[in-house]
Amino acid sequence: MPQYLALIYTVDGDWSDPQYAEMTADYEAFAAGAAAVLRGGNALMPATTATTIRVKGKGGDVVATDGPFTETKEVLGGYFVLECADLDEAMSWAAQIPGAWNGAVEVRPILPRG
Repeated sequence: MPQYLALIYTVDGDWSDPQYAEMTADYEAFAAGAAAVLRGGNALMPATTATTIRVKGKGGDVVATDGPFTETKEVLGGYFVLECADLDEAMSWAAQIPGAWNGAVEVRPILPRG
């Protein structure tokens, strides 16, 4: 059965902070309800903890930059891996992810390795 990555774009925050307790509970409720199709997923630490790596051509110099390059209201805040019959089913589940309520959820088919 195909798998889909649901990328959650939402407010940038530390999800372990008590101010996000209600939203965290909403995510836990989603995960419990979607257990049959979930194959993984996690929240991400705030964008300020990110490091961006770029390599100047194959085997070239490695350049590391603290944080993301873009300044937006929404950042990649987490993801779920969904195993669904088709894209329509994956989109139906993605619409129930709390991040879709005030942000966006991007759904992409996963290309299996090998």
